Amino acid sequence: MWCFTYKRHWKMAYFYADLLCKENSWSKATYAYMKAAYLSMLTPDDCLTFGETAFTLFRQVPGLKQKIAGKSLPTEKFAIRKARRYLAESPIPLPAPPLEMMYIWNGYTVIGKHKDLTEGMLKTLDEAQTKLESSPRNEFSIDDQCLLSLLKGLCLKHLGHQEEAEHYFTLVLCNETQIKYDHYLVPNALLEHGLLCLEQGRKDEAIKLLETAKQNYKNYSMESRTHFRIQAALHKAKGTGENGTHVPSSP
Repeated sequence: MWCFTYKRHWKMAYFYADLLCKENSWSKATYAYMKAAYLSMLTPDDCLTFGETAFTLFRQVPGLKQKIAGKSLPTEKFAIRKARRYLAESPIPLPAPPLEMMYIWNGYTVIGKHKDLTEGMLKTLDEAQTKLESSPRNEFSIDDQCLLSLLKGLCLKHLGHQEEAEHYFTLVLCNETQIKYDHYLVPNALLEHGLLCLEQGRKDEAIKLLETAKQNYKNYSMESRTHFRIQAALHKAKGTGENGTHVPSSP
């Protein structure tokens, strides 16, 4: 499923998401969300062949919630929260849901090794931004713009355009007070900005950004995942562990 996502082959990605939804019991809510996400990237005519619509599938996601050992899966909770937007009478579509979930699963690190895939994803993000800018402003506009800024920043970083990437990461932080729902974007933008600074040898600046992300933000989506990455980056930035031994770079 993810291989076809990286290649932006939405129909084939949908096929495997559908297969997983039917045959895998791990998280039907997540797989249903991914089915809807892929259909949302197609034209209405293309969707006809599948016998389902993105709106219908998104609305089914909250009802598929399950608990394992009394707890909900973080990815499933994220998918359900995002899908709730479609419960409105006249829902406002998510700008690029497969590309957002790709970030949750660390997909930009994968495609970052392949210039053609990264350029293709950046093109899709540019198209999503053009569509967003041409739509009437609504309560989700700032959140959606910040999401696209974060993802574009990642693509630009992997393509070697560090200054542009830094600009987009900073845009997220500048709009922090206007974000209404996707509060996870700010600490993750700080994290990615910190990692960029670290790659450039700006260690003091990187540590400051990473510590801000770690200390100043709580109770947001996928927090444990973000904290794990922040901690790994801080170890790398500081270069040594508590016992004075060198800490190797994390993948």
